[in-house]
Amino acid sequence: MNDADARTPAPPAPRRGRPRKSAEQRSESQRHADVLREAARLFRTQGFDATSTRDIAAAAGMQSGSPFYYFESKSAMLFAVMRDGMAQVTESQGQILRALGPRPAARDRLRALIRHHFSVVVGPDSHFIPVMLYEWRALTPEQRKEISLQKDAYEAVWMPVLNSLHRAGELKARPTVARLFIFGALNWAAQWFNPQGPLSLDDLTEQAMRLFTGQA
Repeated sequence: MNDADARTPAPPAPRRGRPRKSAEQRSESQRHADVLREAARLFRTQGFDATSTRDIAAAAGMQSGSPFYYFESKSAMLFAVMRDGMAQVTESQGQILRALGPRPAARDRLRALIRHHFSVVVGPDSHFIPVMLYEWRALTPEQRKEISLQKDAYEAVWMPVLNSLHRAGELKARPTVARLFIFGALNWAAQWFNPQGPLSLDDLTEQAMRLFTGQA
């Protein structure tokens, strides 16, 4: 090594992982998220047909035409509400199950799945499932197909658990039919659950376990 080499600082090591977003990119991401959050809330409380893009823009603190910078139409917003919502809950469902460890009991897995789904259905910012239930027909056939694939992937995780409980005699109904009943019952909680009421999500989960398996 000569003197010139000694005086030359080594180049910085390349950063691993995803590059950091700039402040502008983070701001754009936040505005995109704001539009989707307010669209989901208004589609749930007012209905898709009764909600205008002006309503969404006002709720998100934007000018009336700003949502079109992020979405080409109100229909595209509806699709994104459902698609992104399903993607997020599928990821969080996987995290919940992984946290149980490598070989959890089927009953513990079912309890964790039910508890997670309740948090999705009646959580403070979880509007997309009621929107899916009541605004499904507003999607195009292609959009419905994509959301159906996501929904099937989310629900498929439940089937090994239900099959295991059925083999053990702890679930009396046929697993494929039980899945339909279970999701129907859990999703309907969005219509009647009162966060200020006497039941917590843990209480709801234990009651659901009693209903579906006969014991908590």
